Amino acid sequence: MKKRFFDSKILNTRVKTENITAKEKWLGYLLGPSGALLLNAILGGSFLNIFYTDVIGIGGLWKGMFLAVFPLVAKIFDAITNFIMGWIIEKTKTSQGKARPYIFVSAFILPISGILLYTIPEASQLVQAIWIMISYNLFFSFAFTIYNMSHNMMVPLSTRNSEERGGVAVFTQIAAIMVTGIIAALVVPMVLLPMMGTSKTMWINVMSVISIICFPLILLEYFYTKERVTEEATESTPKIPYAKQIKAVLTDNYTILILLYYLVYSLCGCIRTNSIIYFCNYVLGTYADGITQTLLNVIGGLPMGIGIFAVWPIAKRIGKKNITLIGLILMSLGGLICWLFPTNMVMMLIGQFIKNLGSLPSAYVFMALMADVLDHLEWKNGFRCDGFAMSIYSTFAVVLNGLSLGIINGVLNATGYVVPFTATKANLAEIYASLAEKGLTAQMAIEQLKPTMDGIYTVAVNQNAATNNSLIFLFVGLEVITCLICAFIFYFIKVEKTIAIKQKVIECRRTGEALEINSTTIPELQKSDVAELWEKESKKESLRGKNI
Repeated sequence: MKKRFFDSKILNTRVKTENITAKEKWLGYLLGPSGALLLNAILGGSFLNIFYTDVIGIGGLWKGMFLAVFPLVAKIFDAITNFIMGWIIEKTKTSQGKARPYIFVSAFILPISGILLYTIPEASQLVQAIWIMISYNLFFSFAFTIYNMSHNMMVPLSTRNSEERGGVAVFTQIAAIMVTGIIAALVVPMVLLPMMGTSKTMWINVMSVISIICFPLILLEYFYTKERVTEEATESTPKIPYAKQIKAVLTDNYTILILLYYLVYSLCGCIRTNSIIYFCNYVLGTYADGITQTLLNVIGGLPMGIGIFAVWPIAKRIGKKNITLIGLILMSLGGLICWLFPTNMVMMLIGQFIKNLGSLPSAYVFMALMADVLDHLEWKNGFRCDGFAMSIYSTFAVVLNGLSLGIINGVLNATGYVVPFTATKANLAEIYASLAEKGLTAQMAIEQLKPTMDGIYTVAVNQNAATNNSLIFLFVGLEVITCLICAFIFYFIKVEKTIAIKQKVIECRRTGEALEINSTTIPELQKSDVAELWEKESKKESLRGKNI
């Protein structure tokens, strides 16, 4: 990244304050990120998979192996580019920071690659497969990787103030969960999916508009964020080899535990998110009915809105770790209710409500705890490890999404999933007759069908028991098991107890001031268990030697 280019005053951050302001939170960490996150939520995942299987009809290519294997292979390549991007960010030094410049770059390439993702030409399935492979990797492995890596580093780099950092972490998660959730989880299934049906033209037009909308929002994130932690570095600050960062990350217990937790939790979350549309289309409701998925998201998602105002005050009172553990237990309980009554809308809504109530800490508190772990690593090793640590974090997010799609597509193909039929008014009767000959039944009678805006009808069939049972396990059953596993892992993450002391050590190293740690300078030491833990960790890491 050329330093001279970002020295231009027009590209300077609009944030000038030492402390994080309300404007920075609202524009830089909520409204700004909502553009790219919304683009990824709608263009990627289950909606893109529905486009591939039901609109393009490529699910059966190579006996179903293409969509089962390709997403995983593509995400392996994506994982490599994530680590490369992390290395590039660590090597970057500009007047605007090391991560923010790439947010600016992504504002231009994300919309273009998003449009190409859906403009698959009318050609043979082989040509379409090649187009999918190129456009998929262009969007996810290149454009979104550039944005996501730099975006994920903004919370840890925004400030060292734990309380302020927790605040921006909540705002970032509001962007990811609330803003994108309202549109991706409500507007799309309630309005857009019934309107688009299986009409390719409608899909291309809608997704192109959404791609263009994200451009000004990404620029907003760039101009209203600031890397205060990066600005602490001076010209004399030594460059840390990437290999040294790798060793530091992979030999630290807290880092390994929090990344392992994120791995298990995210895999389950990706499978749940990517299977909900199939679950609602065939198990709980009918195809793109505009009601089932909307109800599930609205009623089940109410805690996500209420919890914005409650989760952080509670976390400060009882601890980020404790509130997360309680939440994971609630998630298992809610998931169990859903698993027992998968076709009962009332019980599903109750279970979803409890489950989402339990997911609040993982949604709003996790990134603040991840930032604590990065500070812990700096205290322990004497240098920042943001690049490699966030590379792993981002890699999990992208690779697990591809893995989940591969699992879902493999299960659908193995259990005999039947894609919907696209018809015009003239051949509807012919299609219904063909279904009867094959022993299949349509979800709706001919007279109940409604066309899309361009006159296309979608005829969905009732799936067999094996497909429906698999969808039930993928959407609700798996979560019960994985949340209990996550709770066990999270129990051993005790980083927040001594983080205030470690941040004080880091500050003294930077300023050259004498280190004074007692219950007056660090109130946490008034707690005997914290004092005991600090004594153990100080000896373990030889604090009185190389680490001060």
